[in-house]
Amino acid sequence: MNAIQLDSVTRTYGAVTALDGVSLSFPAGTFTAVMGPSGSGKSTLLQCAAGLDRPTSGSVTIGGTELTGLSERRLTLLRRERVGFVFQAFNLLPSLTAEQNVALPLRLAGRRVPKARVRQALQQVGLADRARHRPSQLSGGQQQRVALARALITRPEVLFGDEPTGALDTRTGREVLGLLRAMVDREGQTVVMVTHDPVAAAHADRVLFLVDGRVHGELTDPDAETVAARMTRLEAAPCA
Repeated sequence: MNAIQLDSVTRTYGAVTALDGVSLSFPAGTFTAVMGPSGSGKSTLLQCAAGLDRPTSGSVTIGGTELTGLSERRLTLLRRERVGFVFQAFNLLPSLTAEQNVALPLRLAGRRVPKARVRQALQQVGLADRARHRPSQLSGGQQQRVALARALITRPEVLFGDEPTGALDTRTGREVLGLLRAMVDREGQTVVMVTHDPVAAAHADRVLFLVDGRVHGELTDPDAETVAARMTRLEAAPCA
C-alpha cells in the first residue's frame, strides 16, 4: 500500500518550472530520502506531497485521499491530523516546556491532551526526563527531538523532514536519524526526508534524485559513498 502517490505533478512559478510531470509512489512503512542539486525541486516536491503547496497540474494522494479537490479548510485538517513535519529550524515556542511544545498540535486542534500520550511521545525520542525543560535549557539535538515528538503526537500517516539534521553536529544528527530509522522499523512509520547529506540519506531505504524538477533515478539500500558519488556526477553534469 502506498502512503503517498504523485501522478504527473507539475508546479510552476511564473516562467519557472519547479516540478515537471513527476510521478512517484511512497510505500507505507518506508523511509525515502530526496536529494538533488540546488534548485532541483526537492523542497517543492516535499511541499506538494505534504499538501503545503498545490500542484499546477497532476494529483497527490495521501492514504487514499486525493488532495487536489480539497478546500483549504479540509486540506488544513488533513495536514493537522494525518501529516507530521520536522524542519531544519526546530520551531519550538521558547516560553513553553518540552511537554507543552509536544502537546501544542493537539491543543491547536481543540483536542484533549492525554498526559500519558505526551509522556510516551517524549519517551519515544529519549527525553522523558526533560519534559519540564524549556528550549533554552536543551541542546540543539534535544530541541530537534522535541520537534520530532511534537510531529509524532498526532500519530501521522507520513512524517516529512526538510533537512531535519541540517542544524545539528554530526554525532547529534546521527542520533536523530537513528530515531527516524527506528520509527520506520519498529512502528511502521512512513518517512520522506529532503537532505543534502549522503550520510543522512544512507539511513533511508531508498534515495530519489531530482534534477531540474524531474526524477533522475533512485538507489535502494543506499550507502553514503554510493550516494555521494551519484550526487557528484549529477552536480557535474551540464545543465539541460
